[in-house]
Amino acid sequence: MDLVLKNCKLVDEISSYYIGIEKGKIKTISKSPIKGNETIDIKYNILSSGFIDPHVHFRDPGFAEKETFKTGSMAAANGGFTTIFDMPNTNPETNTYKNFKNKLKIAKNKSVVDFGLHSGINDLDEIRKIAELKPISFKMFMDKYSNQEIEENFKNISLLNKESNTNYKLSLHCENKKIIEESTDSFIGKEISAIDHSYIRDINAEVISVKQGLSLSEKYNVPIHICHLSTNKALKAIKRKDLVSTEVTPHHLLLTNEAFNEYGTMAKTNPPLRPVGENLAINQLKDIDIIGTDHAPHKIEDKNKGALNSLSGIPGLETAVPLLLTQVNKRQIDLKTVLRRFSNNPAKVFNLKKKGKIAIGYDADFTVLDIKKEGKINLDNFYTKAEYSPFEGMEYKGIAIMAILQGKVIMDNGEVYCT
Repeated sequence: MDLVLKNCKLVDEISSYYIGIEKGKIKTISKSPIKGNETIDIKYNILSSGFIDPHVHFRDPGFAEKETFKTGSMAAANGGFTTIFDMPNTNPETNTYKNFKNKLKIAKNKSVVDFGLHSGINDLDEIRKIAELKPISFKMFMDKYSNQEIEENFKNISLLNKESNTNYKLSLHCENKKIIEESTDSFIGKEISAIDHSYIRDINAEVISVKQGLSLSEKYNVPIHICHLSTNKALKAIKRKDLVSTEVTPHHLLLTNEAFNEYGTMAKTNPPLRPVGENLAINQLKDIDIIGTDHAPHKIEDKNKGALNSLSGIPGLETAVPLLLTQVNKRQIDLKTVLRRFSNNPAKVFNLKKKGKIAIGYDADFTVLDIKKEGKINLDNFYTKAEYSPFEGMEYKGIAIMAILQGKVIMDNGEVYCT
């Protein structure tokens, strides 16, 4: 074997295991010792299939001062993620064949972790061309489009799937454009505070948009992935699962809009943090498919422009795992539920055939967890360029201590290795 991982503790398994790796793939899984050119002692910590974040914003190209594919992917590795999917709202937007191909080149040259790219939406001719480059999905920010334009986008993806015998998803940011515009206008000229962001973009904007996405998905037989659900009312609106997958962020699970009173616009994100009673709770994670960080870094000055003008976005790659493992240790959720949503489910939802399982023939991607390690979230230890987090200083119990990508260690106890 090229590499052997010994003393691996797998979830729901009493015995410890040896994992043999050859040419970046899992070759052997054994309770008995295996010989290899190199051996890493996992020391009976939890070994999971590599974590996958389907929702990051690396800002590259166009906003290198906020994040690059290198710094973002290093943050991913430090957080325990071995694969990420980047969103298209860069500059230029990744919604043409040329721009998509250029971002692929950037990612290949800079990324420390494995990656996929979501494409932006364009006309049918352009998305046909983009489809040749195998995007993870086509992403639609529904708050940027009229109802007529939204339906046209569904129709185009349906036509693409039929004529090319594919099954591309539409990943949806579900907020209603008209509701947000009318609500924003009603606040202009008034003295407002950070918490008002959660009322300007209220739950009705999300719920109506989710219902619209569900209806059009069924009408055009287009699978959809609903990004960053933020309210239990939207979650309850989702009745069928055959065409729909769902995602939640740690900040929407663990914070309410009361966080604005402590963190101000540092907690501003879209969709917003919700009032108590309208928010999602940690025990609802079992009803949601995937944890996505929506890692969205900005410069500090962009977050300090007042309640209306401060940019929305919270960095999450290096806080997600300790936050969720802390909830496991508090017995608010079980470890298996969390690991499925960090690894198995995103691989299944986005059809990554060789990721998401510890099984022979699969990619040798692993996240190693010390579920008892304690500390405080400290921005000084982060690789992201973002210098803020509403979770700064929060005590945690449990963290990723190693990340392995195709048999190569890319992170070991907070040190990230670039190859």
